[in-house]
Amino acid sequence: MPHYAMKKYNVGIIGYGWAASAHIEAINKTKQGQVTAIYSSRKLDDAELSAKHGTPIKSYQNLDEMLANPDIHVVDISSYPSQHRDQAIKAANAKKHIILEKPMANSLQEVREIVAAAKANGVKGCVCFECRFSNQFQVTKALIDEGLLGSLHYGEVDYYHGIGPWYGQFRWNTGKKDGGSALLTAGCHALDALLMVMGGEIESVTSFSTKTKSEIFKPYEYDTTSVTLIHFKNGAVGKAAAVVDCLQPYYFHTHLCGSQGSLLDDKFHSMKLHTDKHAWSKLSMKMLDSGDVSDHPYESQFQAFFDALDEGKDMPLTSFPEAMRTFEVIFASDKSAEQGGKPVRIADLD
Repeated sequence: MPHYAMKKYNVGIIGYGWAASAHIEAINKTKQGQVTAIYSSRKLDDAELSAKHGTPIKSYQNLDEMLANPDIHVVDISSYPSQHRDQAIKAANAKKHIILEKPMANSLQEVREIVAAAKANGVKGCVCFECRFSNQFQVTKALIDEGLLGSLHYGEVDYYHGIGPWYGQFRWNTGKKDGGSALLTAGCHALDALLMVMGGEIESVTSFSTKTKSEIFKPYEYDTTSVTLIHFKNGAVGKAAAVVDCLQPYYFHTHLCGSQGSLLDDKFHSMKLHTDKHAWSKLSMKMLDSGDVSDHPYESQFQAFFDALDEGKDMPLTSFPEAMRTFEVIFASDKSAEQGGKPVRIADLD
């Protein structure tokens, strides 16, 4: 047996699919984390898993058995969304910290139950809104924090990614049970990024949804395009489109307007820097230009999570309480779309 360095947090993975492979690699690259267990409904070969991922891994086909292992400190849930609530609550009750792929769950009630279970058991959570840790949004946020755009009064962050049969997620994504809505299944990244850069509390949302006439996306049981208008309590307004039935390259569109300047994707203009307002200035940043999980910044996110565990604190940016705020807006938005665009106040959510 090869010699493995011992790390501080042993992680058990729930669901050995497409996202899990990217999670495992990212966890093993952190200073404190290593994957030592995988639960899957399929029978897996331990020697093969250990050789592939470079850490000794024990596989389980019984989740309770894995959760009963005292040597596992953190559970990473990357199973189907409809399974998230039950698995996360089981993990919390087993006193395991939790990494949870988005969406947290498929209803606001389930999300709240997960957050409550984690709090009751004194465990910490990390939701995979990893775009907050991307170079693009870290640079964007720094620009805002430096005051180069002034006070933001308008922002739009839009998600364009055709999730068709050519994409691994498609086979289960088309059903309402696990896909949920255009926002829940993927557009949540854009709406979450918008909330991060705009800051402030949300008063209400108004949303409309539709779907393409393309035969390619016909298997979808729900509207595959939605647009949400957000009214912030400070008077600012925002927009987030979630378009998972487009036929084009992946595009994470960002446009922010403030009292001192504007930002458009990787370009900006600022009165404070006296840049030419007839031409954009270019920012050096890696754009979010792919839906492939291997391109997502999980490593920096998981590193921040383990660092926060060391300090016994909620992690920055994507803790359970912080992510729940985004899901409140998502479920309010889907409710508004179901009601034909009737505004839904966040305070009125049951």
